[in-house]
Amino acid sequence: MTGWVKIVGLGPGAENLVTPQVADALAQATDVIGYIPYVARVSARPGLTLHPSDNRVELDRAAHALTLAADGQRVVVVSSGDPGVFAMASAVFEALEDGPAEWRELKIDVLPGITAMLAAAARAGAPLGHDFCAINLSDNLKPWALIEKRLRLAVEGDFAMAFYNPRSKSRPDGFVRTLEVLNEACGDARPIIFARAVSTPDENIRVVALPDARPEMADMRTVVIVGASNTRVIDGADGPIVYTPRSVLS
Repeated sequence: MTGWVKIVGLGPGAENLVTPQVADALAQATDVIGYIPYVARVSARPGLTLHPSDNRVELDRAAHALTLAADGQRVVVVSSGDPGVFAMASAVFEALEDGPAEWRELKIDVLPGITAMLAAAARAGAPLGHDFCAINLSDNLKPWALIEKRLRLAVEGDFAMAFYNPRSKSRPDGFVRTLEVLNEACGDARPIIFARAVSTPDENIRVVALPDARPEMADMRTVVIVGASNTRVIDGADGPIVYTPRSVLS
């Protein structure tokens, strides 16, 4: 087959954080498919067709990409951040597994991007400097009971934690419960970072002690990072620096 699919990450927002590899794929593409605001980040040009779609049609979007590629098109599926982190890479492979046998012959590449938690961590210092985990707080695709179980186990394992999709208008209560669970399970004043719209003009970084965190500090453009028990805060020239030492003393 002459068509191909490249599943790419556009990074956290700033154009200079899009990798050259991803920029080259976009330059070669005949079609770009993705969630409406992510496709809007791709400049229109002759010979390129943009296919924006709603946020809750991931598998339909993936099947569309594979269908176009099977017809000979050069298709780029865009996500923000990294395509393999709570994004479109897994959806494309799920559609591939369930789809026609001919799709298995397509050339499919996943091109990494800078995911939001890494951009946020870099702005704050090095809060993910030792063992950490990432948890998607949206219960659209998994039950809340599983999210809460993972939160408690992450605290028990003393991981630093990065939270994606913490709070939206349709899910205002989940992050309320998240903070309740964290305060109960941690029982300390470890730092929590609210990193909103990192690398864009709307960027805002806020560091507070866990007991002082409030639900309204987060929205869907915010990545929340919670420190481990040994995560430290030091005063820097431009504000607090949060880091987790690489050594752990038993």
